[in-house]
Amino acid sequence: MKIAIVKLSALGDIVHAMVALQFIKAYDSEIQIDWIVEQGFLPILENNPDINAIYPVNLKALKNNKWRGFSELKNIRQIFVNNYDLVIDAQGLIKSAIVSRLIGKKVAGFNKNSIREKLAAYFYHITIDCPYHENTIDRNAKVLSAPLGFSISPEQIHDKKAFLFFQHKNPDLDSYFSKHKNNIIFVIGSTWESRNYPKEKFLEVANQLQQNCLVLWGNAAEQEKAQWLADNSKFIQILPKLDLNDLKAAISKADLLIGNDTGPTHIAWGLNIPAIVLFGCTPISRIYQTSINKALKSSSIVNPYQLNKNDYSIAEIEALQIVNLAEQLLFH
Repeated sequence: MKIAIVKLSALGDIVHAMVALQFIKAYDSEIQIDWIVEQGFLPILENNPDINAIYPVNLKALKNNKWRGFSELKNIRQIFVNNYDLVIDAQGLIKSAIVSRLIGKKVAGFNKNSIREKLAAYFYHITIDCPYHENTIDRNAKVLSAPLGFSISPEQIHDKKAFLFFQHKNPDLDSYFSKHKNNIIFVIGSTWESRNYPKEKFLEVANQLQQNCLVLWGNAAEQEKAQWLADNSKFIQILPKLDLNDLKAAISKADLLIGNDTGPTHIAWGLNIPAIVLFGCTPISRIYQTSINKALKSSSIVNPYQLNKNDYSIAEIEALQIVNLAEQLLFH
């Protein structure tokens, strides 16, 4: 059997869907799996032994160049020649549903009551019921297993094997990691400013833990915050700007990751690295909590169907809460 998974973006969403791969292969090792993804996120999928082929698309470019649609349509239609037995749209958006229909004759996805863009469900031949407010990882596991005739249990996900892989690790990364102190990675940025824990409180965390704290950054604003942190603490270093391969490599070397609800933070879960995820305006149901993966949430009530970008309640989380939890994970 040959299947294609359509999960175009974003980084954390792709990671949450990838956990299903090992269970699909355990169910039937003969299933061939291809993955269709936005070009910029292709490296997060690379080197995974459960994926046969990765096909990048560039739908984001259409926002700035409508005429590019013709060449992109041709690119997508070429994937159709793979003759998939089943295409699974794990995204649940109209654009991902269209891509799925263009590359496959038989398409599965969420039903209209399980996604925000309800029109997408009309593109599917097989629909899966899983309420949108349910745990994000469980939703991905269900939509990727149910059309194949099996299920993935929460217990299996808790006991998962690490499923992110990298090659040609940058030797320069080694110089940032201490052999004498715990290495803690800070993820200080995200899509919206309201999802970001205040830099002043990250500083408190670093100064109280007194370990080797390494700050990730991805754009100029985050680099400026990272520099401020490093300038104000002898326990903080700024990592260089990393591509996705080196990002996986760096996180794999960490003893602990502390960060906002965003892609790099979820990579730690995919690598089975201890992590503390900080939530304010986004729902805590986006992660699995385990013995090494923990969450701290502000007091605000989140509507997963309509997130409030003006909810800055993440700042309510006290630095001491993070420090105490980090010490439990590091020293107990």
